[in-house]
Amino acid sequence: MRVFSLLSLVFSLLFLAGCVTQTGNVGNLQSFSAPMVEAKWIRDGEPIEFEEVLWYPADGIESLMDSEVYHVGEYKGMQVFIDKLDVRPYERLYTKYGKNQFRYFEKERQP
Repeated sequence: MRVFSLLSLVFSLLFLAGCVTQTGNVGNLQSFSAPMVEAKWIRDGEPIEFEEVLWYPADGIESLMDSEVYHVGEYKGMQVFIDKLDVRPYERLYTKYGKNQFRYFEKERQP
């Protein structure tokens, strides 16, 4: 009876140890910091100059996870991102506004 109890305890511990083992990308996801306050130049509607094109901030924000964006540079102290699925010519640029919140920027529309 004592041997059975000991074996049960050992198997239980092995099982539980396997349950808490991290695999894959757990804990290693990229993350980008968000500013405490959005930059004044963005709130004032000033554009980002990126690849010789002016990109203007929109009133809206998009909910994206950090793993869904790609960091492409910095402008006036703000990190600039694109959607990982976007290809050139890019549809939008983004700056991080808050947790999972990104302000998007669009090219100036031609009349």
